[in-house]
Amino acid sequence: MDAIDVRFYLSILLRRLPYLLAIASLSTVIALAIALLLPRSYQSTAKILVEAPQIPANLVRSTVSTSSLEQLQIIQQQITTRDNLVALAGKLDVYGNDKDKPSIDGLVKDMRSRIAFEELPLGNGGEATVFSVAFEAGTATLAAKAANELASMILMSNQRQRTDRAGDTLQFFNDEVTRLDSELERIEADVLKFKTENKDTLPESLEFRRQQQSSQQERLISLGREEADLRTRRSMLVDNFMITGQVASAGPISAEQQMLLDLNRALSEQLAIFSENSPNIRGLRARIESLRAKSVSNGVSAVDKKVPSGLDLQLADIDKRLQFIQRERAALTQTIGGLTRSVSATPATETGLNALERNLVNIQTQYNTAIARRAEASLGKQIEVRADGGRFSLLEPATPPENPLRSRRRMIVMAGAMGGIALGLAFIALMEMLNRTIRRPSELANLLQRQPLAIIPYIAPAEDAAPSRGMLHAAGWRGALKRG
Repeated sequence: MDAIDVRFYLSILLRRLPYLLAIASLSTVIALAIALLLPRSYQSTAKILVEAPQIPANLVRSTVSTSSLEQLQIIQQQITTRDNLVALAGKLDVYGNDKDKPSIDGLVKDMRSRIAFEELPLGNGGEATVFSVAFEAGTATLAAKAANELASMILMSNQRQRTDRAGDTLQFFNDEVTRLDSELERIEADVLKFKTENKDTLPESLEFRRQQQSSQQERLISLGREEADLRTRRSMLVDNFMITGQVASAGPISAEQQMLLDLNRALSEQLAIFSENSPNIRGLRARIESLRAKSVSNGVSAVDKKVPSGLDLQLADIDKRLQFIQRERAALTQTIGGLTRSVSATPATETGLNALERNLVNIQTQYNTAIARRAEASLGKQIEVRADGGRFSLLEPATPPENPLRSRRRMIVMAGAMGGIALGLAFIALMEMLNRTIRRPSELANLLQRQPLAIIPYIAPAEDAAPSRGMLHAAGWRGALKRG
């Protein structure tokens, strides 16, 4: 690869330098004229202080979880939406009666380019931050007015949004408390209805019913013993009357009578232990009947069928007591049966009641939690209403600037100068590309596909005319080629 002929290109640049200077100067003059014709632009800035919460979070926590910086970023996006920018431009009359008023899309794009947000470092390492909002306009007054309007929108939007969020949180917990209160009333009514329908099988009365069942069973056994005693007594009265013919004897009794009394007493004791079908009971009854028959056959006088009044009264009293015992035994048996069924049904009742009470406890826990959260939400709303959560305050309002912006005009002039230089270089390159004249030995070698033996530069005499210089030059090249 051939080395770049720097001298050749420098010679071309020097030869075409007037063109380069002319194009660059023209472009710079045009850019300067454009910069001078552009209207003046002013920029005004307002500063907003973002403060940390005034009340420590460990004492009262705000219900708005968004930090102040995140809130500011959200507000920035909301302010620069299409509708807000169009409304702001109309409110401030940014474009006035300009006939070249841009379209809606152009207006939104232009308004966004005029607004600038910037975070300013404080350097104190704290949570407070300063933000600036700037607006660029054609007049200093409009720039300051627009910057203050933007700052006011940020402050109002922050306060409104934080208050609305705190209010929404409080309203949510109010609705939740109302819902849980209704749910509690419904479940409590279900529990009361269930207890009323199953009052005889409730688990809290199980121990009492078991004690009552045990006492009733003991009473039933006691009645059985009393009944056996009464029946034995009745039998003894009848037997004594059959033997002696008297209701109660004042004198000594015979051996047979004493044996009969002993057997009746033993029968009464055995009946309290054994049933009627027991062999012991049958044996005692057989001995009693045998002894009675023997007493009658030994000449005991016949007894008048009409029972004396004393015996009738005693037997009637015993029979009345026996009837009462039968009725009481039937009632006790029925009561014990009911208690047994209620004790057996208690586990199922306890299962159903536990399910209802468990649901009641869960709802009660949710209700208590909602009440506590509602209290926190109420305090959080008070914090936001008083702007003690994350306060935005206007640190420095925007004022009309004294001097317009100059950086844009300088940039336009510099861009025009650089563009002119680039355009001049491009023009020179185009002229050289269109020039087909052979000016270097390398171009001739490339054209003829031969390498010259020597290079004889053209030395023009002072008296030579310009037209003959090119011919002598060409003759020198031809001579060199012929020698080859």
